[in-house]
Amino acid sequence: MNRINPRKLLNSKWTAVNPTNREKHFLVSAIEFDEEGAVIFCSLEAVMSKRSIPIEWKDLQDGNRWIHGWK
Repeated sequence: MNRINPRKLLNSKWTAVNPTNREKHFLVSAIEFDEEGAVIFCSLEAVMSKRSIPIEWKDLQDGNRWIHGWK
C-alpha cells in the first residue's frame, strides 16, 4: 500500500504495474480540492502519449496497480 499525502500529489510520478497501450509512466497533471480540503478530482497524464486519464486518487494507494515514482 502506497502512502499518499493529497497535498503533494500534483506533479508526482507513478508507474503502472500492468501497462496498457505501452503507457507505463504517468504524472498527476491536475488535482482539485473542495472547501474542506478533500480531493474531488485527480487526473493522470501518460508521459509517452500525453493522454489524460481521470482517476480516483485513492486508487494510487493500491500497490498491485501503481508504484510511486518511475521504475
